[in-house]
Amino acid sequence: MAKIDPLVAEFLAQRKIAVVGVSDRRETGCNMAYRKFQTAGYQVSAVNPRLTHFEGAPCYPDLMALPETPDAVFILANPQVTDQIAQQCVALGIKHVWMHCMMGVKPGLGATMTSVSQAAVEKCRANGIHVIPGTCPNQFLKPDFGHRLMRHLWRALGFLNVQAPVDPKLN
Repeated sequence: MAKIDPLVAEFLAQRKIAVVGVSDRRETGCNMAYRKFQTAGYQVSAVNPRLTHFEGAPCYPDLMALPETPDAVFILANPQVTDQIAQQCVALGIKHVWMHCMMGVKPGLGATMTSVSQAAVEKCRANGIHVIPGTCPNQFLKPDFGHRLMRHLWRALGFLNVQAPVDPKLN
């Protein structure tokens, strides 16, 4: 197992990020991530098939509809949606994916609070995509007190250790 930090650094080094799962129905961590990426200077695209606009910007039904291919994708949605998005990432050649989970990256801990699909994680890894299977960018990108506390707690409990990325060329 490896620490999550190099994967987070690689993800945050990307400049064009698609945020899948923004909502106009309620305030979500996805909305917060969208704003944090935007405030930090990222080029951010909102994705939700139900919306045409999010906070005054265009919102797209899926990754295939984006006018430009993003460098990275953050997903806060149902794991079945994550499966579809992972397939689109493979098709588009996207190399960085972050799947949200409130309970760190330990499989099974946040079964009802996760966007992580193990099938999608495996698909990403098999296709050379650097995947973060859990936790939240709000814990790393200028975190507020609560997100900073979660990051430290998950780290202390070992919930921020991930399988090291696999180079598909070596298989």
